[in-house]
Amino acid sequence: MRAPLGHFDDARPAPACLDELTAPVADAVRHWRGSVPAEQIVYVDTDPDWADTATFVEHYGRDLLERSANCVVVAGKRGGESTLAACVVLSTTRVDVNGVVRRQLGARKASFASMDTATGETGMEYGGITPLGLPDGWPLLVDAAVVDLPYVLVGSGRRRGKLLVPGKAFAELPHAVVLEGLGVS
Repeated sequence: MRAPLGHFDDARPAPACLDELTAPVADAVRHWRGSVPAEQIVYVDTDPDWADTATFVEHYGRDLLERSANCVVVAGKRGGESTLAACVVLSTTRVDVNGVVRRQLGARKASFASMDTATGETGMEYGGITPLGLPDGWPLLVDAAVVDLPYVLVGSGRRRGKLLVPGKAFAELPHAVVLEGLGVS
């Protein structure tokens, strides 16, 4: 199959390669619901040695730079309580943690979660965290620019491999809230 964007040697519908995904991501694909069929989510095999953005786009296609998204885990704190959430923004932007995220979570303070917390709580590898298969109940904050794209490259739960997901599917993920200005230059 030809990937909807980029230049990948191995592109397959995600439901056909569940063994390549971490358990929570495979479960999310297996139990997929929404207007976008699961078969439209495409798994592409990638070399983890080329994970750095500049190297990645040079090898797999320059068009990916404007169509890639990062999924990061944040922690909002208020009165001794901590709320973990995931944020998805285009890779050409950064998450507005102290503005949009803090207000959306109703937190007094917000920051990026530690690597151990992010990987331990999600069951995914650092550098491959994806919004598919997040823990139950987690808020998922998605920048509107991500939803507007026909396809978006995101992590697959592992450092090896990525997912190409129709942008509108992010708005339909559990606990998703689409926000303008979540990603800032």
